[in-house]
Amino acid sequence: MGKNRQTVIKILGLGLLFFLFPIPPAHGAEKNMVIKIATLAPQGSPWIKTINTLNAEVMKKTENRVQFKIYSDGVLGDEMDMLRKMKIGQIQGVALTSGGLSTLFKEIDVLQIPFLFQKYEEVDAILKKMDSFFRKGFEDNGYIFLGWSEAGFVHLMSTLPVASVADLKKAKVWTWEESPMAKAIFDEAGVKAIPLTVPDVMVGLQTGLVNVVYTPPSGAILLQWFTKIKYMSDVPLSYLAGAVIVKKEIFKQIPSSFQNILLESFPIHLDQLKAVTRNENREAIKVMAKHGVKIITPSSSQVEEFKSLSNKAMVRFAGQTFSQKVYDEVASFLENYRSGGK
Repeated sequence: MGKNRQTVIKILGLGLLFFLFPIPPAHGAEKNMVIKIATLAPQGSPWIKTINTLNAEVMKKTENRVQFKIYSDGVLGDEMDMLRKMKIGQIQGVALTSGGLSTLFKEIDVLQIPFLFQKYEEVDAILKKMDSFFRKGFEDNGYIFLGWSEAGFVHLMSTLPVASVADLKKAKVWTWEESPMAKAIFDEAGVKAIPLTVPDVMVGLQTGLVNVVYTPPSGAILLQWFTKIKYMSDVPLSYLAGAVIVKKEIFKQIPSSFQNILLESFPIHLDQLKAVTRNENREAIKVMAKHGVKIITPSSSQVEEFKSLSNKAMVRFAGQTFSQKVYDEVASFLENYRSGGK
């Protein structure tokens, strides 16, 4: 009996040890993961519809082990606010435009150079060439790049006609706080721009604090800015890319087979979204025209003045964010593409 009693005590002791110090389960497999992602995109937008479809697919393929919770409409603030919340762990991912992305990997700013791209086919060719470089850049800085999205080509919109640099100097121009490149251009033009967060722009237009803004046409519709503007330039100023990223440390907690599902699913759905976004930008121009927004076509000399001013600003700006090396590489790819290369 004494021996049996000692055995029982040992078993009870081991049980107590397991209770107090349980053996951890396999890494990343101990619980379902809810990845919180913030975005400025409003509810009902194609972006939200796409991410909801993607979320349903990921949940099905991972047997509900991985899913996303989306905070839309800028409820967590502007892109800088979202990034701060991600860095302290309140959220694990963000959907950002290139302005926000460049704060995590500066070289992404090369995509925002005004008048760099002439059409979407050029954008697609460059992103394909530079994709692995950008992905590695984000990963080296602690983030996993899940896929490209876009807002499209940016146009000037205003409550008064703006066709030239001189017109711009007379106006109260908005500048996005997350866009140092825009600030550099406005400084070169001698424009004293008024910095506002995206959620504050509508109030700025309503109160007359600003009377010139810039955004892709579909953005003006989604954000309802088009209800306050009267003019839009038909000259695309720059391309506004977007992407979804998550913190690397969070992504690595997901079992590898599930990681692959995310890496495969995001590009497929976001590529489909890009096609939708491009069509919506075309349709948005028609919608604004029907609502009385007048389309301004600057003269070739006025466009050249804008380009000259932008080039001067970029000479000073290069090296502050994107490097000359990356710019030269992109310019070389573009030249090759335009001459019939791939």
